[in-house]
Amino acid sequence: MKRITGGILAAVVILVLLTGCWSRRELNELGIVSGIAIDKSGDQYHLTVQVVIPDQVNSRTGKQDIPVAVYKTVAPTLFEAFRKLTETSPRKIYTAHIRTLVLSEEVARDGIAKVIDILVRNPETRPDYYVLIARDASAEDILKVLTPLEKIPAEALFYSLDTSTKVWAPVAAVTVDTLMDQLMTTGMSPVLPGISILENDSSDTKSEDMRLIDHPVKLGYSGMAVFRNDKLIGWMTKDEGKGYNYIRNTVSSTAGHLKCPDGKYISLEIIRSNTEMKSRLEAGRPIIEISAKMEGNIGELECGLNINDPMVLEQLQAAGEQELEDLMRKSVEVVQRRYKVDVFGFGQVINNAYPRLWKKMEPRWNDEFPHLKVVYKVDAHIRNTGMISNSIERRMKEK
Repeated sequence: MKRITGGILAAVVILVLLTGCWSRRELNELGIVSGIAIDKSGDQYHLTVQVVIPDQVNSRTGKQDIPVAVYKTVAPTLFEAFRKLTETSPRKIYTAHIRTLVLSEEVARDGIAKVIDILVRNPETRPDYYVLIARDASAEDILKVLTPLEKIPAEALFYSLDTSTKVWAPVAAVTVDTLMDQLMTTGMSPVLPGISILENDSSDTKSEDMRLIDHPVKLGYSGMAVFRNDKLIGWMTKDEGKGYNYIRNTVSSTAGHLKCPDGKYISLEIIRSNTEMKSRLEAGRPIIEISAKMEGNIGELECGLNINDPMVLEQLQAAGEQELEDLMRKSVEVVQRRYKVDVFGFGQVINNAYPRLWKKMEPRWNDEFPHLKVVYKVDAHIRNTGMISNSIERRMKEK
């Protein structure tokens, strides 16, 4: 009896192990989406998806054909639009590997919450792709621009934004899960990077080879889109975006310049930055204190300053501190005056420090925010002057 029971248990275990994956899908049955563009006209959504062609991506084939295909459709809801794509696509659309989502200004002004809802509701879709706003162009046109360095356009958008965020900082990469947190957090409105089409006027070029090298159409990130709740209300300039990123502590590295007494420039490479925000009460009202620390190297020296002199370095550090304070102050003042929405998370800071006070202020925060007092404390240090000290021009004059 025991032997029979043991045999039955063994058979059951073997059957369980041999069941395989019940939800498996063959790769050649799927259309793997790398990018999605959503436009809107009236009450109709215009959906465009960029699908990877595996044979063209594989460099070993030696083929030079376009590595992606574009499918598009129109429907009153996005869920219907995704299903309707099967009218033209021979494969079922698979969204697990999205890299970029591009939304038109019309969609953004109408409200992005309902657009994001369908994508995050789908269990196949991972929330680590970047969200962009097409500026002065349709989202479809942005997604259809081919780039010379990356085979897949959506990958090019992803990596260029990622690189720009790390080494330049006027724009910031925002993933869909971060966007969801900002939309659902009290005292915080989202900001998203803008992307534009840059057309190159090659009429002055004489060589056909030059026109091929200098690609006639490129994509460039331009400003940061400001939202009230989930609706687009305006744009930050590059300097205002950089100030915003310093305040939000998202600057890894960037570059800037200071003006020398003779009108020439000295360039600084910011290699490290850290910003902290806290709140305190002043006459019973909350104020925000922003403490920023940055470290940098001298990257370029055009003028004749003697940077071997400690006093000169101190003056440069003081000028750098003032420059950063002005950058952050301008960003805050523009948003307070023009848009009147808290994109910096000041409300969260007040909530963490004074939850009872925030509970009273929260219903009227949009009215309180434009009058919020913000103070700044900046500490800058120049760590390295490079392989040489003074400029080559100065050293030539000292010969």
